[in-house]
Amino acid sequence: MNKTIYKIIVGAITVLLLLFVSLPSILHSFGLHPTYEGETHQLPGKRALIITTSHGVLNTLGETDGKATGVMASEMTHPYYGFLDAGMQVDIASIKGGQIPVDPETLSRVIKTPEDDRFLNDPIMQAKVTNSLLIDDIDFTQYDAIFLSGGWGAAYDLGYSDVLASKISQAYYAETPIIGSVCHGALGLINALDTEGNKLIAGRRVTGVTDKQVAELGIEITPQHPEAELRKAGALFESKTALLDFFATHVVVDDEQRFVTGQNQNSGHETAHRMMAILADRANATDE
Repeated sequence: MNKTIYKIIVGAITVLLLLFVSLPSILHSFGLHPTYEGETHQLPGKRALIITTSHGVLNTLGETDGKATGVMASEMTHPYYGFLDAGMQVDIASIKGGQIPVDPETLSRVIKTPEDDRFLNDPIMQAKVTNSLLIDDIDFTQYDAIFLSGGWGAAYDLGYSDVLASKISQAYYAETPIIGSVCHGALGLINALDTEGNKLIAGRRVTGVTDKQVAELGIEITPQHPEAELRKAGALFESKTALLDFFATHVVVDDEQRFVTGQNQNSGHETAHRMMAILADRANATDE
């Protein structure tokens, strides 16, 4: 082989290997899973409930075969460890209870986060994910924070669950729980009703994954898309954009400070911490 050609091949392979090794850092620098550097709080004695999908197949509604999906790992691990490290008791529930499907792609080397690694080495959280609570059996009003995680699986069940919609309404009228969501988790809000039978989120500022991001990722097979469904429910939808919305992030607190919603997988940390900030402010106001 010609020495020049050999050097070119070796150089190209070296560049590709360096890119592969550096890809997680490159994606992070573009905006994927930003490090949370904001205010933190300690909330011992408070309780948080994280709710996820029970659907684990990416397919046309009604079909049984398809690519494995579920909850996006970081959209569950980021709020979980945020709440836990604040001294809160954290429970994990799902639409059907039992084993929660975690999207395997979101635990890949390129995408996974330090919190995801922590989960993979945490037998306590793993047990909670393997034996998640059934939402039907839970009194949402006994929690201070309720967080709806996303992932593609959530498009198949959160927005279709009458039980979830009813319990979100109960939590809202109990006045204590702060209700949060990230990405497709916002679909769990679309059918919650007020006492007059109107959509609870109608007229409220909220966010969720954008139609643009769904289209850019080429996964439009799912039966519900958060931006479209939130707008249909009368919500005042907000979002940020980027060259690719996969790298954008945005968190919205409604004017009543009862709903805190995050745009996508990059927003989990901030969403959880904004929820905790509201709880801390409430506690401080009570002390005064």
